[in-house]
Amino acid sequence: MTRFRTIDLLVTVAIGAAFGVAFLGYGALYSLIGPLTAAFKPAEGLLAGIWFLPAILAALIVRKPGAALLAELIAAALEMLLGGQWAWGTMISGLLQGGGVELGFALLAYRRFTLPVAMLAGVFAAALEWVYERFAYYPEMSWPFALVMLAFFLASGAVLGGVLGRAATRALAATGALDALPAGRDRALTGTERRPAAVS
Repeated sequence: MTRFRTIDLLVTVAIGAAFGVAFLGYGALYSLIGPLTAAFKPAEGLLAGIWFLPAILAALIVRKPGAALLAELIAAALEMLLGGQWAWGTMISGLLQGGGVELGFALLAYRRFTLPVAMLAGVFAAALEWVYERFAYYPEMSWPFALVMLAFFLASGAVLGGVLGRAATRALAATGALDALPAGRDRALTGTERRPAAVS
């Protein structure tokens, strides 16, 4: 259960690397929407869930303790090394986000990888990231606004993190690309069980 095969490690690293590059562009989005959220900064929390996707995808696809944290840290490290705007803060976020996702799946002993569990993992990641950002990036924000931002973080973690992550995993599995991994074997088994019996 806990032993990483070579393919598990390669897929985890690939997920982290792909998102590390993609996050450079996503980070730039925050600068672009700055004028739009200036009047109501808590709205930035609605975008948070995308940051949790490497961890959630790795957890859903590889299904090994530590995969979520490793993928998120790789994404954070690569984003930072490529010139991400938050520098070392990116690594702190990666640790908290990956750790939050691990916590969500660990609560069920890494035995269930359903949509509700993915959403729960996104919520945990959002809660931990909000605590860090509240004091690191928004120390001047009033507590009523901060709590509104928390609500947006949690909703985004559940939807953009959990729902989108689960949908992406199912879409990848449907192509056969994950057949060597637990998520792909689930798809194959489900397909076998639903296949009608041959008529003689």
